Amino acid sequence: MPTGTTPTPMRMTLTPMRTTQTRTPTTQTRTRTTQTPRRAAQAALARCLDPVDATTFRSEHWEQRPLVVARDEPGRFDDLLSEADVERLVCSTAIRYPAFRLVREGRQIGLGDYTSDVSWRPPFTAVADVPRLLGEWEDGATIVLQALHVNWHPLAVFCRLLEDALGHPVQANAYYTPRGSQGFAVHHDTHDVLVLQVSGEKRWLLYEPLLELPLKHQRYSPQLGEHGEPTDDLVLEAGDTLYLPRGWLHQAETSASDSLHLTIGIAAHTWVDAVKGALADCEDELAFRRGVEGAAADGLVDLLAEQLEPELVERRRRRAFVDSRRPIREDGLTQLRALEGLGAETRLERRETVIADLEERPDGLALVFEAKEIRFPAQASPELRACFESEAPFEPAELPGELDGEGRLVLARRLVREGFLRIT
Repeated sequence: MPTGTTPTPMRMTLTPMRTTQTRTPTTQTRTRTTQTPRRAAQAALARCLDPVDATTFRSEHWEQRPLVVARDEPGRFDDLLSEADVERLVCSTAIRYPAFRLVREGRQIGLGDYTSDVSWRPPFTAVADVPRLLGEWEDGATIVLQALHVNWHPLAVFCRLLEDALGHPVQANAYYTPRGSQGFAVHHDTHDVLVLQVSGEKRWLLYEPLLELPLKHQRYSPQLGEHGEPTDDLVLEAGDTLYLPRGWLHQAETSASDSLHLTIGIAAHTWVDAVKGALADCEDELAFRRGVEGAAADGLVDLLAEQLEPELVERRRRRAFVDSRRPIREDGLTQLRALEGLGAETRLERRETVIADLEERPDGLALVFEAKEIRFPAQASPELRACFESEAPFEPAELPGELDGEGRLVLARRLVREGFLRIT
């Protein structure tokens, strides 16, 4: 370009969105741009573990042994779900099973004892019958609030941040147990658990696993044998954290105070999952499609081993994880209306509840999140990368790259509409 010549602004035309629903061939080379967990995600994990750091947690406790963090910090987790929140949910919102259930001393109480149907067309079934529910709770029943990562916004956001930090799916239940009661007998969980004590206190007895690192279907059964003496006998107070690897036997009971705790379940991606994924990608190999009658298994192990290369295993795991994260958009309607006023100086930010990857393609970049794969032309790459990597609010006019003003607004509108960015 001659000296002093003003470069011509680049204009961008976005290709139509393509949502990937078929399996991606593993022979296609793709480079994925992933970030270390964002600051908000790191803060969410630190809130559970402090003063233990995440590196120590992973190296010394994850899938190995319990961790107890005592803090003497009442109120630490109240904003996630308080006793007042529980009372409102079960007493005044017509909550329905399976969003809640009652248990007592290891036994699930029959729905007919504390729910009823509300007349409507069609009727609302299994709705909390408040007077009977209160009677059961007064008699020692634990109120279990289920799937709060789906139906309670503060925990939906918190769990999504933990997913970003841990790289695994996360779920949340709450247990509100009246004083002097026990909700569950000795058992193990089939996912790793972070217990966050919200209010009151609870005594926990921990026992060595009878089945180490059980899979999802390998639930606790008395047939596994008798547990030994407790390895730990501890009391969690408000603000404390307990981590239990899956398989560790435990039971809990209250003392003189009512107890509310959150159980954050973490679903690990095991080598069983990895081998299943690798085997599915062997479908393109003729040797695997032959009938077993009269056919030798020659070469099958080698072909499967190729699909178990660490890079391919991690690629499948990450893609399945990213694709399966459901949207969390508490402001979806207002964002659509806000788009009408979007301009060069509109403040934007990346949604903290979006877990995404940026993948290189021969003709540009693909933004992958929430089971969508949105492709962008190469000339938009600097601007898209800046949106992807942003940790603070920004304006379309501040984006790097050579798109002109209208091209930047086209990009911003698309990313807001798809839920990746939001207007602040």
